[in-house]
Amino acid sequence: MQVLWISLFLLLQTSRSSAALFNSIEDLPTSNYDFIVVGGEHHGLQDGLYHPHIFVGGTAGNVIANRLTENPKWRVLNERWTAPADNHNTSGQFDPSVHGFNGINAVSLTGYPLNIDPLFIQTTKDLPDEFPFNLDTNSGDPLGLGYIQVTIDRGRRSSSATSYLAPKFLKRSNLDVLINTRVTQIIQTGTSRGRPAFHALEATCNTTAPRKRLFASKEIVLSAGVIGTPQLLLNSGIGDSTELRAIGIKPVLHIPDVGKNFSDQPLSIATWLVNSTDTLDDIDRDTELQAKYLHQWETNQTGPFSSIPATHVIWGRLPDNSSIFQTVPDPASGKNTPHYEIITLNNGLVPSEDGHFLTLLSVVVSPASRGKITLNTSNPFDQPLIDPGLMTSEFDRFALRESVKQSIRFVSAPAWKDYIIRPDLGLQNVTNDAELDKYILDTASAALHGVGTASMSAKGAKHGVVGPDLLVKGASGLRVVDASVMPYVPAAHTQAPVYIIAERAADLIKDSWRA
Repeated sequence: MQVLWISLFLLLQTSRSSAALFNSIEDLPTSNYDFIVVGGEHHGLQDGLYHPHIFVGGTAGNVIANRLTENPKWRVLNERWTAPADNHNTSGQFDPSVHGFNGINAVSLTGYPLNIDPLFIQTTKDLPDEFPFNLDTNSGDPLGLGYIQVTIDRGRRSSSATSYLAPKFLKRSNLDVLINTRVTQIIQTGTSRGRPAFHALEATCNTTAPRKRLFASKEIVLSAGVIGTPQLLLNSGIGDSTELRAIGIKPVLHIPDVGKNFSDQPLSIATWLVNSTDTLDDIDRDTELQAKYLHQWETNQTGPFSSIPATHVIWGRLPDNSSIFQTVPDPASGKNTPHYEIITLNNGLVPSEDGHFLTLLSVVVSPASRGKITLNTSNPFDQPLIDPGLMTSEFDRFALRESVKQSIRFVSAPAWKDYIIRPDLGLQNVTNDAELDKYILDTASAALHGVGTASMSAKGAKHGVVGPDLLVKGASGLRVVDASVMPYVPAAHTQAPVYIIAERAADLIKDSWRA
C-alpha cells in the first residue's frame, strides 16, 4: 500500500534528507499511489476574524497518513498524559483516572503557573454555586471551573504533525510526504456503478508553475479543513450546479450543501485594569524581555513561551428557565452540556503602551448561527469568500451577553477586591443590556473552531455532503476526513473530536480495502 500525503504548507519539522519528505511535486518518485491524502492550508479574512497565519486543516490528514501505513498488528492509544514543562506538583489539578498515559499525542497542564492562580480557586469558594470547582473538565462532566489542559509536550506544541507524523513514522517506505504544494482540483477519471469516480488530482507549487496530475487507485482523502475542503470541492465542480456555473466552473456533481452550514463559536473579550505588574503584558511591549524568555525556552523549554497565557477555564450553562428558551430551542446536546466557556488570560489582548490587565474570553460553544464558504472566482488560487455568520442567531447573542455578565460577576467575587482596579477597553462605559450588546458586537470574533461545510448526514438523506462512512455522496473514490464533516460544532474545542473522527475514518478506510 503506497500513500501520498500532500501538505499545502510546511507543517513538519524534520530533516530534508528524509526519503519520505519532498519539497516539490517534480521530486516525487511516482505519480501513482493507492491513497492520496490532501492536507490543509491557512486562510485569512480582511476583517480579522480569521488570523492569516492560523492553520485550519491538516490534523486529521496526519492521522490518516499514519494509520494507513502502520503495521496492522500495532494498536496505539491517542492520549499520552505528560508532566507540565515546569514539573510542578499537579495533585488536585486533574483526575488521572480519566486519562491515558501511553498514547501518541501529548496532553498536559500549563507549565507556567500564574500569580493569580490562587484567586481562581478562591472564587470557587466565594461563589461555589455559580463557579463550582471541577477537578477535571475533560472527565465527561465539564461544567464548572478547572485547570485548563493543553496539547503541549515538555514545553513544545504536540500536534498531529509532531506525533502522528514524527520522524520515525516518516521513515515508512510506503509513505511519501509532499509539502509546499497546492491541489487545484480533484479530477473525475470515469464512472463506477453509475457514479462519477475521482481517482486523480491536479497540483502545482505556484500560480505560474506547470500543473501535474497524481493518481490514487483506491481513494483520495480530503483533510484540508473546514475552509480548504469545500473550496477544493467547489473548484472541482462538486457543489451547487447553479452557483458553480455563475462563476464559470463546469458542474461535475450536484451537491448543494458543499460550503453551507458553516458553524463557528463566537467570542467576546472583557478586560480589566489590575493592581499588579506581575502579568504577561510587559512581554508584548519589551523586546529585551522577549529575547530573555525566548532564550530560556530555547535552552530548556520552560518559562512563559512554554505554555499559553491561561491556566483555568470555566464551562457554563444558561439556567433552564432562561427567557431565551421561550422563543428558541436549546441548541446544546443535553443538560450536562455547556452553552459557553470563559477562558482566563493574564494579560490584555489589545496592545497597550502601559498598564497591566486581566482578560476573560467568553465563547459560545453551542452556537445556532450558520454561515457559508463560497467561491468568488474560478481561480483556485483566489481566496474563497468566508462568511462565518457570527451572531446571526438570537440564541448566540443572548448566550454571549450572559457569558460576559458572568465574567463580570466572577471578578466581583471577594477574592479579586484588591486586584481589580476597573473595567477597560470600553467595558467601563457599559451600564445596560443595550450598551453591553453593542460592546459585544464591537469586540466579537471567531474562536476558529469551525465545522460543518461538508456535513455528514444519514445514508440516503438528500441533504449533507458525506454519508456516515465519510464518502462524498454520489461519488466514488472520494472521502472527507476533517472538521468540515461535523454537522454541529461540539460544545468544546474541536481538536479532540477531529482526532476521534480521523481515527474512526482510518478504521473505515482499512475495512473498505481489507484483502
